[in-house]
Amino acid sequence: MKRSETTARRIVFVTGPSGAGRSSALNVLEDAGFEAVDNLPLRLLPHLLEGGGQDRPLALGIDPRNREFSTTRIVDLLGDLAGSPGLAPELLFLDCATNILLRRFSETRRRHPLATNDQPLDGVTREIEMLRPLRARADVLIDTSELNVHQLRVEVETWFAPEGQRNLTVSVQSFSYKRGLPRSVDMIFDCRFLTNPYWVPELRALNGMDAEVVAHVMSDQRFAAFAEKVLDINLLLLPAYREEGKSYLSIAFGCTGGQHRSVVMAQKHALQLAEAGWQVSIRHRELDLRKKEEA
Repeated sequence: MKRSETTARRIVFVTGPSGAGRSSALNVLEDAGFEAVDNLPLRLLPHLLEGGGQDRPLALGIDPRNREFSTTRIVDLLGDLAGSPGLAPELLFLDCATNILLRRFSETRRRHPLATNDQPLDGVTREIEMLRPLRARADVLIDTSELNVHQLRVEVETWFAPEGQRNLTVSVQSFSYKRGLPRSVDMIFDCRFLTNPYWVPELRALNGMDAEVVAHVMSDQRFAAFAEKVLDINLLLLPAYREEGKSYLSIAFGCTGGQHRSVVMAQKHALQLAEAGWQVSIRHRELDLRKKEEA
């Protein structure tokens, strides 16, 4: 692309397995000022690009059920558009764990579009395998496994600014090692060496958002040095990632239960990055899950 990214027309292809939130993401992009078109036959894209409204960013929903669907064709198309002056193509892939997709189809009682003999697992696994090349090619990958529609909206709005300008957006999250590593994370920092509030009876039921827990974790003589070194590393790397054209970076802090130490560290690091001028979103996987269970 010869034109600057601020003047190039942004074209976001939105895809992912059925049930991962593609339609919801398109609605968010439309609300953000994109012209959103779902399930457009690829052969009609040149006519769409030549039509009116070329100043508006464009969001295209790509559905594997489309008879013209081809991962090879889409990858080639992204490459062709990237070489066209004035166009800034991106691929947004909405990922989701297989068991969550199955649960969503069960809850809605919908039949999976690629399932045979009413076996949703067959359809889900076939579609995930079909989309694997696009997942690997994605510019932005959002795992919706543990996101509700409101959290998905925040994620999409974070990656795709309403003004259509590209920037490196940073996602910071906390998690529990007991529940496994979060999906699609670029960097993970282990906080389990810090003093654990869990063993303090009056702090056990609290979390890293509470002042008493924050004070306890930060009282560890290793905390300040750890926070400083992590910040130094990321302030060194973030500009380099942006120069390489990376759209987003996901940073995760983990501890045993995902309730105390990782939450404190994630909160502090996100604030430090925001104060340094970076666009940051933050979520706490285990705390969000607990709120969902209590609702």
